[in-house]
Amino acid sequence: MSDKPKVAFYWCASCGGCEEAIVDLAEQLLDVAAAVEIVFWPVAVDGKRSDIEAMEDGEILATFINGAIRTTEQEEMVHLLRQKSQVLLAFGSCAHLGGIPGLANQFDRETILETVFDSTPSTVNPEKVRPQLEFTENGHSVDLPGFYETVRTLDQVTEVDYIVPGCAPTPNIIGGAVGALLSGDDLPPAGTVLAPDTALCDECGRKETKPEVVAISEWKRPHEVLIDEDLCLLAQGLVCLGPATRAGCGSLCIGANMPCSGCFGPTSRVRDYGGKALGAIASLVDSDDEAEIDKILAGIPDPVGTFYRYSLPASRLRRAPMERPLEVAAPKGE
Repeated sequence: MSDKPKVAFYWCASCGGCEEAIVDLAEQLLDVAAAVEIVFWPVAVDGKRSDIEAMEDGEILATFINGAIRTTEQEEMVHLLRQKSQVLLAFGSCAHLGGIPGLANQFDRETILETVFDSTPSTVNPEKVRPQLEFTENGHSVDLPGFYETVRTLDQVTEVDYIVPGCAPTPNIIGGAVGALLSGDDLPPAGTVLAPDTALCDECGRKETKPEVVAISEWKRPHEVLIDEDLCLLAQGLVCLGPATRAGCGSLCIGANMPCSGCFGPTSRVRDYGGKALGAIASLVDSDDEAEIDKILAGIPDPVGTFYRYSLPASRLRRAPMERPLEVAAPKGE
């Protein structure tokens, strides 16, 4: 057996971009692979759940979990990996805040299943067949994961030691996190987000062009205007969430001439990212007339998708009211 530190990766409810982000380490990935033993990484390594179950508690140095928690299997696996790991990291926006999958919390479970299996234009399912938790054929049985009513963040399910933010985390953030874990020196307190605790505007290359007072009479969408590559995006009437978002990404979206959408989440001084972002944007509206304010804000067609794009499950809202009962055991905290 190798005496290298053991590291694991696991993928829950997410797009898979965080897995790609690991590959984006490029040459650094070779250094990481030489320094550790990857004992579990379903997307890249042929490991089994039974291999993890056979390990001693705490045998894995660190497990990086990306994705929100949507199913019973995901919850089971994160509890198992928590038990076997010295350090558990929420890796990426979905594990950290709920991410894009967390926007499903606007709808109840039955509505989601009805849409996917009954009512989409490409669906042909006249008998309205749904996935079953158990199925038996010719004496052979198969079990499927249960689908929870509510999407949850990783720390709503189990204890998380550190958070690596981003959609997806950038190579500099990943490299810093891995380096700190391997060195064991000067590890921050548990619960720390491993990124600068300042607003993105502080590292934005356009910050010098931001007016002292930004007054917006019309919000524009990126496809509607020719964006000036040098001027502050807020000053151009674009919804840029840099003032409410944690720094550390290197302003990649802004460098590509697109507004910040908030994937690094809030700084430590913010309790509800969406509320902070909404307040920051609303404060820039240049009117005291209620009707005119409504007209200006109508230029933001999807407020939940804009301000809670990555963080609805972690917010005070968390979800829309449930209209139907669960059909599987209620998850922790429900």
